[in-house]
Amino acid sequence: MSLDYDQNNQVDRIWQSCLEYLKSKINNQSYETWFKPISSVKYEEGMLTLRIPNRYHVEWIESHYGELLKAALSSSNYPDVVISYVVPADSRKTETFNSTPEIEVRAEEDKSGLNEQYTFETFVEGSSNQFARAAAQAVADAPGKTSFNPLFIYGGVGLGKTHLAQAIGNHARAIGTAKRVLYVPSEIFTLEFINSLEKRKIDAFTRYYRSIDLLIVDDIQFFIKKEQTQEQFFHTFNALYQDNKQIVLTSDRPPRDLLGMEGRLISRFQAGLSADVQEPELETRIAILNRMAEENQIPISAEIIDLFATNIKGNIRELKGSLIRLLAYASLSSAEIDLSLARRVLSEVLGSSKVQTTIEDIISFSAQEWGIESNSIIGKGRQMEVAAARQTAMYLTRIMTGHSLKTIGLHFGGRDHSTVIHACKLVAQKILDDRELSERIKRLKKKLEYSSA
Repeated sequence: MSLDYDQNNQVDRIWQSCLEYLKSKINNQSYETWFKPISSVKYEEGMLTLRIPNRYHVEWIESHYGELLKAALSSSNYPDVVISYVVPADSRKTETFNSTPEIEVRAEEDKSGLNEQYTFETFVEGSSNQFARAAAQAVADAPGKTSFNPLFIYGGVGLGKTHLAQAIGNHARAIGTAKRVLYVPSEIFTLEFINSLEKRKIDAFTRYYRSIDLLIVDDIQFFIKKEQTQEQFFHTFNALYQDNKQIVLTSDRPPRDLLGMEGRLISRFQAGLSADVQEPELETRIAILNRMAEENQIPISAEIIDLFATNIKGNIRELKGSLIRLLAYASLSSAEIDLSLARRVLSEVLGSSKVQTTIEDIISFSAQEWGIESNSIIGKGRQMEVAAARQTAMYLTRIMTGHSLKTIGLHFGGRDHSTVIHACKLVAQKILDDRELSERIKRLKKKLEYSSA
């Protein structure tokens, strides 16, 4: 019997034993959602490697079933086994944790500080971030050789600044335009600087940072009121700039609003290119959720994606987190993922805020009212009932959602804004004289408001 056969046999035996234990401790829905998609890869030197669908899955397993996995290993007479995860299309070990005596999470070290998941390919582009995305690509293609130095990317929390900044580093490394790349959060830069002072290693700290070809500092606003850190960064900045090395900075506000930052630093920040990342429009939010659902094999309908994209507007992290929350909620309560459950989860995410009516809802309810298919409303049909339903749906979308004319037109088969304006004016005029249409619209509004409550 070969050694490989013995090892394969052992990995299967360990994991199957764990699965039997898990089946007896959790409900079937949770087991099917979280553990059935996992497969064992290998077992060697006390480490059991498991293939897991995606990073979100890893995070949920660790935070909610870590202790249970530890118990499963103990019950299988493998209390000292360490579990590591690998994610498809990612050769790095995502996380490892020690099953005894308590979970210890360790990420594989990467001296660049970059997350390989943050690439231009995985960044969803829209009008809200198009300029910043183009500037980032130009810098990544030729770091230190454009007038975009430093590149200063700013915007609110959770809008993709970190993703875009790290995409620059990953791209530059991949195509070889920068050999030494470093991504560092501003807090880490400060802590390393303080540590070098305490250990009298400031010269080593200085040499290291000035040897970088592409330096990416995240959340530069945390340097505010840290005079010594600002002083050190000023000299580091100057040294890199003089050597034609690229500097990329991110912040939650533009340079001029960094009150408490030294004027000479602000002046240098403004000498390059500042690019803002704004809140994503509806189409971009839908695209982000669609990409996430597709990449992570999350079973979710277009109606639910539209619901979340319509109601969560200002934070991409919260947008993505809402889908994970929905999946977890369905698993733990053994419930089907449908619009009803999605609305419940969304109400919890938004707190006491009312869930906003979606364009999908309006199209669906309007189609029902006129006894036609939803596809007819967004199609090219010109039959009387189809045209009436389409115009009414456009009118209701305009008054109930506040979406732009362009967004409404795109959702109604790619029609232009003038078509939407015409439909809205026509319906507004008709309801003054057409009692039947007026009653239909009142009835539709009540149904839509009730469904969103």
